[in-house]
Amino acid sequence: MKTLTHKFVRVIPEEIESGVIFISVEYCTAIHKCCCGCGNEVVTPLSRRGWKLTFDGESISLYPSIGNWNLACKSHYWIVDNQVRWAEKWTKERVKKGKKKWFPKLKGYLGRKKT
Repeated sequence: MKTLTHKFVRVIPEEIESGVIFISVEYCTAIHKCCCGCGNEVVTPLSRRGWKLTFDGESISLYPSIGNWNLACKSHYWIVDNQVRWAEKWTKERVKKGKKKWFPKLKGYLGRKKT
């Protein structure tokens, strides 16, 4: 099982290290390189309607899963206690249904600075 390390930062660095998830509480954003190894950066906006981050003092978890449907790799995984847990591949139809469910919830929260 792949393990990530986490770093809390004020501002996301320009260079994203592989195997590290950077978390900016101020900007309600987490970013990491795709866990499949393709090298793409994956941004997860944190909000009450989007992804939720938990920190237990030692490790982080993100909910819901990370589905990279717009990347060539189409990877799908959970980050739980700094561990990458691979999830099943989704069909195009399931991705379409998932986007209909989650994208409206994110509307208005993407890129918003915490006030």
